Parts: sequence; C-alpha cells; structure tokens
Amino acid sequence: MCMLFVTSIFIIINIIIIVYLLITCLFTSPSLKCEQRRCCWSPVDERHIPWCFFSIHHGYTAESQEQLRRMPSPSLFGEDIQELSFQAEMQTNNRLRFKVITDTQRFEVPHEHVKSVKSNPSSPVSDTVEITHDPFALIVRRKENKKVLFDTRQTSLVFADQYLQLTATLPSSNIYGLGEHVHRHYRHDVNWRTWPIFTRDGMDNLYGHYPFFMCMDEGNAANGKAFGVFLMNSNAMEVTLQPAPAITYRAIGGIFDFYIFFGDTPEQVVQEFLELIGRPVIPPYWSLGFQISRWDYGSLAEVKKVVERNRATGLPYEIQYTDIDYMENKMDFTYDKVKFSELPQFAEYLHEKGQKYILILDPAIATRKREGNAAYESYDRGTAQGAWVYESDGTSPLLGEVWPGETVFPDYTSENCIQWWVDEYVRFSKEIKHDALWIDMNEVANFKKGSTKGCQANNLNYPPYTPKILDGVMYSKTLCMDAKQAWGSHYDVHSLYGYSMVLATEKALQQVFGENRTLMLTRSSFPGVGKYSGHWLGDNAANWNDIKWAIPGMLEFGLFGIPYIGADICGFFDNSSEELCRRWMQVGAFYPFSRNHNAQGYEDQDPAFYGPDSLLVKSAKHYLIIRYTLLPYLYTLFYKAHTTGETVVRPVMHEFYTDPNTLTIDRQFLWGKHLLITPVLDPGVTKLTAYIPDALWYNYETMEQLTIRKTSVQMDLPGDTMGLHIRGGAILPTQRPDVTTTYSRRHPMGLIVALDDNNQAAGELFWDDGDSRGTVACLITGFVNKTLRQSVVLRIATTIQSNYFIVPTLHHTQVLFLRNLNLTLGETYLVEWKVLPEDYHRFDCYPENNADEAKCTARGCIWKTSEIARVPWCFYPEDYGYRVTTIRETMAGITLDISRNKKYRSSAYPGSPNIDTLRVEVYYHSSDMLQFKIWDPATERYEVPVPLSVPDAPETDENKRLYKVVVTNNPFGIQVIRKSTGTKIWDSSVPGFTFSDLFIQISTKLSSEFVYGFGETEHPTYKHDLNFHTWGMFSKDQPPGYKMNCYGVHPFYMGLENTADAHGVLLLNSNAMDVTFQPTPALTYRTLGGILDFYIVLGPTPEMVVQEYTALIGRPVLPAYWSLGFQLCRYGYANDSEIESLYKDMRKAGIPYDVQYADIDYMERQLNFVLSPKFQRLPALVDSMREEGMRFIFILDPAISGNETRSYPAFDRGIEADVFIKWPKNLSDDIVWGKVWPDFPNVTVDESLDWETQIYRSYTAFPDFFRERTAAWWLKEIKDFYENTTFDGLWIDMNEPASFVHGTVGGDCLGNELLEFPPYMPPLESKHMGLKHKTLCMNSEQILSNGKAVRHYDVHSLYGWSHSKPTYDALLNVTGKRGIVVTRSTYPSSGKWVGHWLGDNAASWDQLFKSIIGMMEFSLFGIPYTGADICGFFNPAEYEMCLRWMQLGAFYPYSRNHNGKGNPRQDPVSWDTTFANISRDVLNIRYTLLPYLYTLMFEAHTKGNTVIRPLLHEFVHDKVTWDIYKQFLWGPALLISPALDKVNTSRSVNAYVPNARWYDMHTAKDIGVRGQMVSMPTPLEHINLHIRGGYILPWQKPEISTFYSRKNPLGLIVALSDTVNVSLLNMLMLGKLLLHTW
Repeated sequence: MCMLFVTSIFIIINIIIIVYLLITCLFTSPSLKCEQRRCCWSPVDERHIPWCFFSIHHGYTAESQEQLRRMPSPSLFGEDIQELSFQAEMQTNNRLRFKVITDTQRFEVPHEHVKSVKSNPSSPVSDTVEITHDPFALIVRRKENKKVLFDTRQTSLVFADQYLQLTATLPSSNIYGLGEHVHRHYRHDVNWRTWPIFTRDGMDNLYGHYPFFMCMDEGNAANGKAFGVFLMNSNAMEVTLQPAPAITYRAIGGIFDFYIFFGDTPEQVVQEFLELIGRPVIPPYWSLGFQISRWDYGSLAEVKKVVERNRATGLPYEIQYTDIDYMENKMDFTYDKVKFSELPQFAEYLHEKGQKYILILDPAIATRKREGNAAYESYDRGTAQGAWVYESDGTSPLLGEVWPGETVFPDYTSENCIQWWVDEYVRFSKEIKHDALWIDMNEVANFKKGSTKGCQANNLNYPPYTPKILDGVMYSKTLCMDAKQAWGSHYDVHSLYGYSMVLATEKALQQVFGENRTLMLTRSSFPGVGKYSGHWLGDNAANWNDIKWAIPGMLEFGLFGIPYIGADICGFFDNSSEELCRRWMQVGAFYPFSRNHNAQGYEDQDPAFYGPDSLLVKSAKHYLIIRYTLLPYLYTLFYKAHTTGETVVRPVMHEFYTDPNTLTIDRQFLWGKHLLITPVLDPGVTKLTAYIPDALWYNYETMEQLTIRKTSVQMDLPGDTMGLHIRGGAILPTQRPDVTTTYSRRHPMGLIVALDDNNQAAGELFWDDGDSRGTVACLITGFVNKTLRQSVVLRIATTIQSNYFIVPTLHHTQVLFLRNLNLTLGETYLVEWKVLPEDYHRFDCYPENNADEAKCTARGCIWKTSEIARVPWCFYPEDYGYRVTTIRETMAGITLDISRNKKYRSSAYPGSPNIDTLRVEVYYHSSDMLQFKIWDPATERYEVPVPLSVPDAPETDENKRLYKVVVTNNPFGIQVIRKSTGTKIWDSSVPGFTFSDLFIQISTKLSSEFVYGFGETEHPTYKHDLNFHTWGMFSKDQPPGYKMNCYGVHPFYMGLENTADAHGVLLLNSNAMDVTFQPTPALTYRTLGGILDFYIVLGPTPEMVVQEYTALIGRPVLPAYWSLGFQLCRYGYANDSEIESLYKDMRKAGIPYDVQYADIDYMERQLNFVLSPKFQRLPALVDSMREEGMRFIFILDPAISGNETRSYPAFDRGIEADVFIKWPKNLSDDIVWGKVWPDFPNVTVDESLDWETQIYRSYTAFPDFFRERTAAWWLKEIKDFYENTTFDGLWIDMNEPASFVHGTVGGDCLGNELLEFPPYMPPLESKHMGLKHKTLCMNSEQILSNGKAVRHYDVHSLYGWSHSKPTYDALLNVTGKRGIVVTRSTYPSSGKWVGHWLGDNAASWDQLFKSIIGMMEFSLFGIPYTGADICGFFNPAEYEMCLRWMQLGAFYPYSRNHNGKGNPRQDPVSWDTTFANISRDVLNIRYTLLPYLYTLMFEAHTKGNTVIRPLLHEFVHDKVTWDIYKQFLWGPALLISPALDKVNTSRSVNAYVPNARWYDMHTAKDIGVRGQMVSMPTPLEHINLHIRGGYILPWQKPEISTFYSRKNPLGLIVALSDTVNVSLLNMLMLGKLLLHTW
C-alpha cells in the first residue's frame, strides 16, 4: 500500500518530509504504468518531484544476516535477481565495507590497489551497522554517538541484471564530491539533481568516473565530523540528490560494493578514502613550475617563438608542451619531419635553460600508412601482438575514427597490449627526448558512434535502462558496449579505460625514466589514478563561468585523490580577453598544475603574447614569483598528500569545518592549512567581498595583520592584484625564486614564520633531490612558541648535530622572514629572535633632552617608563593631533579642512603658537605620483621656491593610478596605499601631528624596515637603522661625521616594501629639520617652519623611483666627457711650479689624467678672481696644458671681502648692484658681515692661531644668488676672470654658506632671537650654539627672484642651490661648452646644473666604504656626478689605504684625488713606482670603459637612471641585496667589489655575486657562481670587476687623457647571458670587429 497519511498535528512538516523522500519508480509519467509496477502515483505541483514512487511492496527481505530474498512485486526492467548475499565488515576502525552480490559471478572492478589493502578490524560491525529484515534495509551509525549517517529504510533495494538501485537518507545537505562533472559549486544542490557517471569526451558526464561523496554529520557542521561513501562500481550509473536529504544510486551493472569512511574532520575522510584506493604520487619538483601549451602551434619554429618571447619577459616558466600537431598526420609515435624537423633536439634546447618538454599521446592508433606509403610500424606491431579492443566476436579489431582517421583502440587491460605499449614508448623515447607524458582522449573517445560499422542491437548497446548520459546513447562518442576487452565487456569496463591506460603508461614511464621521477597527465580517471597521474579539468572555455567553476573542480579532485590538478589557464576554447586571461593567470599561479593551454584556431594567450610590458605579464610574473618562492611549501604539501592523504588545494571548510559560513565557500581556496587564495573571478571587478575565516591572518604582500575574522570583508583588488593571506601559526618554507626550478633550487632556503593568537607557529618542510624515485629525503618539522624568547626549532630525523643562530630583532611584527638558510639534512637548527613589544609604538612627545614626568604631562602627554633602551618615556596619547572638519573629493584629488584637538595645551613650545585650523590638499598628479600639502589657509607662510615639474593635468582616471588615498579622522592622517599589493606606503594616522609657527611635526608608519636616503650626513650603512635614530638636516660647513649634518639637505627617502616594490617620498621644506626612525617601523619629521609639502612617487622598482623623482626635480646635467677622466687637486700647492712639476711627473708615469685643479692657494689672500703673485705663471701653464689635451678647474667661494684698502672690483660692483645679503630694513640697511677665507690686506698671517681667535680675516659679504641682479654680477666677474685665466670648469665651495664667525662679526644678530635659538633645536652639530653657528644670522633677509623678501632662517639650506645655476649659466656663457660645475652644498634639483663631492673627509679606512654609501645616496638624490676625495682630505694618508682608495676611486663618477693643507702629498706619483703602476693600470681600466660611463651619464640625463647603482636596484627580488653597501654597480652591467679594509694575509674580499651570469673582467671567464657570497682573491694590485651576462659594453683604447683616447676606435665587450644564441653571438662579434677597424 502507499503510505502517504499524516497526523493532524504535524501535517505541514510531515508532508514536506514525505515528499522529499519519494523515490522514483517510473521515469515516464503515465499513472497506469506506475500502478502496474505496484508503485504509488501522486501528482504534485513541482514537476521535478517524482509522481510515481516506490511503495512498501518492493525490495528484499533478510532471511538471515547474510541472505536476502526478493519480495514478490512487478519488475522494473526485468531479470531481477531473486536471491542476494549481503556482506559487511569493519575493515579498520574508520572504514566499513558492505557488499550486495549474487551467487553467480558478476563483474567487479579489478582495482590494482584495493585488492592489496589489508583489513584490520578493530570493532565489531554491529557497532556501526544495523539490519532491518522486512523489508531489508541498512542503517549505518557513527560508533561513538550512534548518529545515523546512511539509512536505506525509506525505500526499496532493486537488484536486477542490468539495473541496480539503492537509496539512502543522509544526515545533512552538506554533500560534496561525485564526478566528473562541471559543478557550479563545491557543495551540491540537493533539489532533485541527477548526475550521470560514465566517462565520456562530452559536456554532461565528463572524463572521469567518481561515485564518491563526502557528507557532514550535521547541517550546521557544529562538530565538524564528516563521513565519506564510495561505491566501487565502474558501470554506467547516475546519482540523484534530493532534499530529504537523500541519495539514490542507479547503476546498470556490476554489484553494490560500498565503503563508508568515518572521520572526525573532512580531511580525515579524504585520508581514509585514499588509504583504500592509493595515495597520490609525489610529482617531480619541476612539475610544480608554470607550463605553456597549445593545440596547433603549426610548426616547431612557432613553438620556439613562444618559448623565446616568454623567456624574454623573465617570468618563471618551466615546461613547454606540444599537442598532437607535432605528429605526422596526428599518428602516435611519429613526428612531422617537415614542420617539426628539429623536434629530436627540442628537449635539449629547453634543457639548456633549465626547462622541460612534455608531449602528448592518444590511445587510438591509425590503421593507414605513413607518408610516402611507408608502413606504420606501431600499428603493425600492435596487430601482430593482438593489442586491440575487439568487436563482439572477439577476433575482429573494432574500428573507429579519431584524429588520424580510421583507428583501432589498444586494450590496456590486456598484457599483450601493455607489452606493445611499453615497447612503442621506449622506441619513441629514443627518437624524441622528452621529460614527461600527457595522455588524452582515453575515455575512450571515438568520433564514430560505437564503430565504423555502428553497433548491434542487443542489451549491452541498448540496455533496459540508460542513465542520463550524453545523448542518452551508451556508445555515443565511444565504443560499442559489446566490444571485448581482457577485463570483460566494454559495457562493464568502459569507465576503466583511462585507468587501465594509466597503469600501462606507468610501466612504460618506469622503463624509460628508470629511477628518475617523471610526470603523467591523464584526462580520463577513476579512483586510484592519482597514485600515478595528475589530471587537468579538460576542455574548458575562455569565459568567466569556467574560471569560477574550475575551483570546485579542483576541490573535488582533492577529494578524489588527485591533488595534481588544474584547469587550462585562460580557457581552451574561444579567444580570451586580456582581463580574463590576466585574472586567470593570477589564480592559475596557485593551481597545483599550472598550465596555460588553448585550442586550435584561437588567438595565442601565452603571457608574453599580450606584450612584455603589459599589465598581464607584470601581474603574472608577480604571482608566479610568489608561487616559486613558496614551491618548497607546495612540494611539502604534495609529500603530505603522498604519505598521509592530506589535500593540497584545500576547501576552506576542511580547515574551518565548525563554521557554517565556510560550508559553501568555493570562490576562495587554501594551499594546505596556511595560505588563503582569494582570486577575482568576474569582469570589471576591483572590489571583492571575501570571507576571512576564524583565525589570525596576515596579508602576504605586506605582512600586515588583519584585524577581523569570521566575517566577510571587502577587499580592494585592482586589475593586477588578488588576495593572498598567510594564516597565523604557520611556518612556511621558501626559496629565492628564479625563472625555473633548475635555478631556484640552487638558491638558499628561507622561512616565513607567522605567529598565531597564542604566539605560536608550526610548519614542515619535505626536501629531497626533487627528481629521484628512491631518494634520501627528509621531513623537517618546526615549532615556535613565544615565551620570554622565540625560537624556531627545525627538527630533522636522525639528528647529527645542533646549530644555533640569532636573527636580528623583529620590528614589531608577528611575521618573521628567514632567508638564505643553507640547511643540511640530518641536523637540528635553533633560530632565536625577539619580537618587539608595544613600547615601539610610542611616538616621542619630548624629543629634547632631560625629559621628566612633569614636563611630559605639561604637554598633555603620557609618561610611562620602559626597560627598553631608547624607547621614549614621554609619548603622545592616541587622539593627539587634528580632526577632519570638511572633506571634498574630486577626480583630481581631495581638499580637507582639519582642526586641532584642543583638549591638549595650545603649544609645547613658547613663542611658537599652534595653528588650530589647517588646509590639506591632495593632488593626483599622475599614475605614479601624488602630492599632499598642509598649510595655514589664513596666514601666508614661507614655501620653498624650488620649481618642480608636475604634469599640466592631473590623472583623473582612478584605474590608471597605482595608488589610492584614504583619509582618517581621529587623529587626522593620510594613508597612501599601493593598489597592486595593498601596502600602505604612507600612513600618518598616528598621534603627534603638530603644526605651530616654529615647530611642525608629522609621523608616518613605514611599509617596511628598508629605508634609504635622507642627507647630507655620513651614514654607517646604506639601509637606515630604525632603532630610534635621529638625523638632523641643515646645510653646514661640517666635515663628514656620525650624526653630523653636512653640506647639503635632501629630505628624500626611498622605501622598499616587503613585496620588493619601491616608492620615494620628498618633503619639500628647506627649514632646519630632523627625522627620527623607530622600530615600529615609523618615521617622524620635525621641521622649524614653512609648510608640509610632500611628493610621493610609486616606482614600483627602485630604478623607476629615481627616474620619477628626477622627472619631478629635474634630470641630472650631462657632464663634459673629459670630466669623467681622472683629476688631481690639493689645498696647499705652494706655487704654479709645483702644479707644473706634478703635471710632468704624471705624464712621465703614463697615468691617465684629464683635469688639474687650483684650490684657494691660487688667489691673492683668498680673494675671488684675484691671482696670487706665486701663481702669476698659472694662466700660461693652463694654456700649455690645455694645448696638450688637459683641462683646468678653479675654485670660487661665494664670500667677497669688504675690507680692501684698494679697489676690489668684485666687491665694488657688488655694492653698486646691491647683491649682498643685508638685514631687513626695519632692523638695519647694512650688510650682514661674516668672515671666511679672505685675509686683511697688508697683514702677515699667523696660521698657528686658532680660528676662533684669528684676527686677520676680512669682513666678507655674501651674495644673494636668488636675485637676478646677483646672477648678472656673478657672470660679469667670472667672464672677466676667464679673459685673463682660461678654465674649463668651476668648483664652488663654502656655499652652505660657511662663515668663520657665528651669525655676524661680533656675534650679535639683530631681530627675533627665536630665529637664532628656536624653541625646538634639532640635533645639529653644536646645536647649543644655535642655528647661526658657523653661518649667517637667521634674521638676515634675502630677496627671491619675484621680489619677495624671505628670512635666511627659511632659505639657509637653499644657498648652495641658488649658487649653482648662476655658476653653471656663467660657465656655459664664457666657455661656450658644457664643462662641469662641482658644488659642495646641494638641495633637491641641484643635479640639474652641478656635480658634488662628498666633502672634507679624512684619510681613514672607514671612509672607503662610507664613500660608497654617500655615492649611492646621491644617486637617489639625482646627482650622479659624485665622488669622495680619494685618499682623504684631512690627515696623512697611509700607503695601502691610499692605493686601495685609488682603485676604488677609479670607479667614482667624479674621480679626484684631493687632500688638505699641511698634509703630505698623496697623488699617484708621490709614492713609489709600484703605487704609480697600479694606479695607472686601474685608471686604464676606467678610461677603457669611459664610453660606457658616459652612456650611463647620458641615460641619467635623459631618463633619470642611476649611474652608481646599488645592487638592489637590479636585483630587488633578491633581498640579500637590500643590505649590501660595500659593493656597487656601474649601471646594470659592471659589478665593482673593492677592497675596503686592511686586507688579511690571504688578501681576499668576501663579496656577493647576484643571481645572473657574471664574467671576470680581467680574465673574461664565466665565474660560474650566482646568488651567493664568494671569497674573491684580491692581491694589492687587483680590484674585483665583473661584467654581467646579457650586456654589451662600449669601450675605447685608453690613453693619457680623453683628448687622445677619443681618437681611438670604439669597441664592444659582449657578455653573453643564459639565453643569447650563437647566431646573435656571431653578429655581435662581427660588429665588434667592424668597430675596431673603424
């Protein structure tokens, strides 16, 4: 009878449940047929719910625990089996197996792994299985809590010869698995969805056969428990999911052979399943690299074109494929000897660059002859061996049609076929070398329905019931079902065809590759295939649906035991748009199997096709670099999959299974436990709502900690960005990436340690040779526990010894990067570091000395002591600063008004009142540059009068801008965020912002600890130390010294982000200032006036930062060629005869030498433009030297004597033109007098007296070079001097401006005393003496070119800048040639006119490496023509130090040996013959390379490139280079590694060789190492020089000066890279010969 009654109380609920439990009895609708089957007929208003369903009169009764008998009832499809046997056993504690079989033998899957699995029953089956007898039903419970998991009581078992049906209710609708299909979501829709399972080259039931699913115990996943169900049956079937929830199986053959796996977690279910069917193969390491393929390249030449263009982009690229177009007429085991004639050599071509080659084979074998009517021997041998699938007669090979035309089909279930297949593959492998095999079309696919003859009408080809498979025909696109194979009828084994081909191919691969691991990739699969092969998701299309649906596909194959899985990146069919392909390359970088592949007839879609500078290539390269960085982690995940069955690509719900929000997440996925991947999968999307699971997470790109969890968040993901997050608690192994794993595996290892909420982390690393089948391997486990100290212990089996090393202190982060680890198997390592506490987030409220609690609280600040050195005890409260009152946003920027938080006192500095209301303007100048200004809108304040080049129109297209700007309110702050990574490169939303009349302070968090720049001062390292160091900036006549503010002011820095992106920040402010670094990491600016005017350039490379910065401030001047020659000078030449003698000695020694100087000695009493009697012959000497190709430079100081007893034209005309700096008229109309070098007339000087007490100095006046009249006066004086004394360049000194008295003669500065001694005094040299120390009074007045009066207080540090252009203009005017001007004091944009030397250094060893730091900083500042005084200015030079300095100085752009008065000579001919010879030799190298140096100067002038280049500019992805400052580059191609210390007896230099091919310049040999420190022999006569492969350097035979060397022919040094081919080499060598003979 039909039980559809209900009780009155539960009527609604129960009706719904009963309807959801209806099981289809009839697959067509007439009620009469339904009743004839003794089923129930009940139409409902939803058509997909069955109207005809089983009654209680169907099924079997259990006559015993094992014997079942069919109940009398009509048959559904005939030939019902009357008696069945039921078997059940607990094979393990977590695996139940039950079978329903017949007494007669029926087909069972001959699984090669399952049959070898051992059972180990640990509990009686009665703990989990309950049987009902009438009718028979099965209830499966979880042993520990009796939860029902699989219950067949709701309907009847059907078991006929060709129709088996079983239905079971399930505990929840959280069902996953069943395949292979395109499922739109990972969790199944249970609303009456039917899925056919039968391997087919089609769109419904796809390539694989997977009757396995996983289900959560609870609907809300409250306890996380899950179970899995696997039906071992290979016959065609379908499964229906319905809302009960329930599942119905309908199979048309075989038996019911079920396995149920009990897990406490989803991961455990997978592990139990894979223990049964076989755990996945561990692929070779190289197979985890990025791969490129397409169907129909057309020719091998086209393949190579694709290879070369992708190599040229520098993106990681491991494997190249060829599809069937490589074959002769698409026939297996052949190749096209016309279009692919060089295919036998192709693998070697790839191997030369560390790449691999994979080719394809299909199963179908052509029956026709080869070209020229030649025998197709593979077919002939297979026929002779009986290798084919046969027709139903068992003797005639079944003929079909596939790619080559008429074909036969190998029967891989036959031993004869397996032997034939192995033999053919071995033969072919000898002809075409390759590294791995891709097998396709093995469902098996056939272009004919069944065969060329069709199929017979029988119950195999036309069974009583056909599942809802493709076309509804069993043999559509495949073989006839009655075809014969060794394992049985094709009807039974069809879905095992791919499986059997994999087993046969594995034997073939072992035969060819032996002990080396290889890769197999199959399209058709069955449970257990993952033990040998990977899989791709088949022939998808280039659309936004398929990029989404690939993720559920990968997650399902994780369940199925094939973790080596991925989709065709950018789509197989159809043309891919750039946006789609770009987004697909991003997510595809995190497919385990990462391959870009497309079909015949569509546009190319390999990354380089879109252009080497395209956003797609840049984005793809970025994420592939991350992939390659994390390959050790990915490889470890594969090892865990191989050994324990863990998933690799992991659903979020596998880790966060108790969070119901994760049950449906399939647009995000994990790598293992620890890396969350959030791709963009829709067009035009830059903001994405993503789920953050319940854990601590860090942004991978920035390592910033997320503040939210267990909720959805909107991520800003512009076109080149996707979401990547590391889970707290992770230790991820890393390795420095390279273009292939061949190279990356040579690099040192690293670790990323990310602490969790408990300040703990753990991780593992599996490492072996990556290639061998049987290899000595190691699993390293690590654990971190943050207690009083933190440690990473890498525990390795069979410990031999222990190693201990300390990592530098972490700068308040929960993420630790360990790099360059050379780990040895068999050892244990302890890594210890300190995590910085919250104290480092304090911003100093009392930067002056002598702070105490009373002073602190009087400022409204917090006083709290700290045990940590340098941490401020007085710091700002969180809301100290300003708040936003109004904000207006436009496409071009933002305008804000902000008001001071008045709960705090008005000013901490008496005499410097706070400005309560400020205006803020943010300008979007260009895609890579923005500006923000903060000023007083009510009162005009001084602004720096240095003109900058900003675009005429702003960048109003948000999509083009590399940045976004966010304004925070309380406290007010500006955040500048790099859109591509999410990194905050500026974040001033911190307390302490102060804006008062004479004190302005602003702080910002930094993007990382890697900061470079700020000057001018002597820094002990290139990268700044962030441990509470403060650096003052105020131009001063101060020789280099630690924390001494020197000659120039450059408030510019470059920041390197953890992502290897770079940015630059300029504060356009010329007042006295300081900057303080702290370990937060953060930076605080304090300036004594003006406004805040910041410019930020976005790079993103270090070199681009300099290019963008110099585009803003002005490109560097191009110096005259001769100025790149060697130069000699000293302060203290006695007379012109000494200079003449030096010149002759240098010429006699044959030492290259272009420029001679005269310091102030040549002047009478140090008066500008007046020649001393001791140097009366100097003009004639200069003329004679110039006739011989030499050049001469004179020094000029700005200060002009005003005490002359006879007419001094320079002063007289200056008075007449009113060019000198005076007091403001309201104070006095007098000149502000100082004292510098000029002596009183008619005075004998006693130089033994201290400068402070010397009375012989004249009063001097200082020209105001801002004024146009001053420039005209200066030109006149220089022109008059030139008429009497010819010169080629000018050297301007003492222009900070320097004075030997403080402020003015007598020391009494007029006007506001606060300007001389401001309320806050930066930590400047002699700060107790005030700002006037060794310079002018701050109240002095200067007049800008627009007539506006300004205080020297504001423009002091611009004096040298204002001096430079008039001097440069005058030089051009009087000489008519470029020449060179060298200045001591500089400011941003000075480089447009002048070069710079690093000041009055000392003759000491430490000055050698510090000069490198100084040059690299001035490269950042846009002044590439720079160098230090070789051998030192002060103090006597020591022989070896001076010799090493000559070698180093030979590679200064500005190469001048210069020393001070009273010290012994130190020029090259002042020592001995050995010294002179070594100097000559190294300068000959310089002169040889001057064409290259000059080219670099030209590129600096036109493009803004650096000349002296830090290694990090070229190798920014190698973080070792971020700390290097004792080596440097000339441009990209010449590496200089000088000796900088007193060399030990071995005379060697420990230097870093970056990751490129390098040639020793002295020997022209490839040094054969890269990416490591090397001990370089450095005898006294030697400097280490290396030329980078891939570059061509112009050169010229050296002579004694450039006058002569430029007459010689040019040549080329050609240094081959890893990729230059022979033809190009020949062409270049020919070019070299032609140039030599020119």
